[in-house]
Amino acid sequence: RELLPPWLVIVAGLTGIVLLCVSTKDVPITPLRTKYGIVLDAGPSRTILFIYQWTTIKANKTRVITECSSCPVQGPGVSSYSDSPQKVGESLEPCLNWALKEIPTEQHSQTPLYVGATVSMRQLNLTHPTLSDGLLAALTVALKSSPFNFQGTEILSSPDKEVFNWVAVNYVLENFFKYDWRGQLVPSKKGMAGVLSMRGTSAHFTSNVEGGNQAPKEGVRLQLYGQTHNVYTHHCPCDGTDQLRSRLLSMLIQ
Repeated sequence: RELLPPWLVIVAGLTGIVLLCVSTKDVPITPLRTKYGIVLDAGPSRTILFIYQWTTIKANKTRVITECSSCPVQGPGVSSYSDSPQKVGESLEPCLNWALKEIPTEQHSQTPLYVGATVSMRQLNLTHPTLSDGLLAALTVALKSSPFNFQGTEILSSPDKEVFNWVAVNYVLENFFKYDWRGQLVPSKKGMAGVLSMRGTSAHFTSNVEGGNQAPKEGVRLQLYGQTHNVYTHHCPCDGTDQLRSRLLSMLIQ
């Protein structure tokens, strides 16, 4: 059996002695500061309060956000309070009080709060704009009085809502980024998924359009996780669940 050279044994021994003699101290690791955000999803039948959180970690210059918890608001959707807008704030109080307990007190004033209203408020704004404005004003007054940093209420257009759905689905599927075996964020090699949203009277198919630097007509150009995405929604007005149900019933009768 070949022995190690004497000089190598001496060097290794001296190195070990030096390492044992050198004083050491623990280096404190700065904990990642967690931040929070609140989104009120004001849908046609009900409103849900979602709490999200994130840290300083980024994946290609975009924050990595996770959903903490949610609170369904008791009662009907926001648009149902058009005749009594003062009651819309009262309906949100239980979930807002719940959020005050879920989020640390020192973070309340720094926590942004957004409201996104969808189809029912969009229809109310088209048919009765005065009622819609009064309802949004009452909602603003109620949320501004909360300790959170209210950022405003937006009635989302149908294309905007479909784009948000597309982002959410591909985010959950880890198509933007993924975690490797070390727990590090790395770009995902998977392509983007298309999203089919079925409504009562129509369907919407949202997908990423490959190639080109410009978003297609009526499309949206997004910069997410170091990549550019040209997202387009195709509207199918006669392919909703109501029409599919009618066709199915017709086939069954025949």
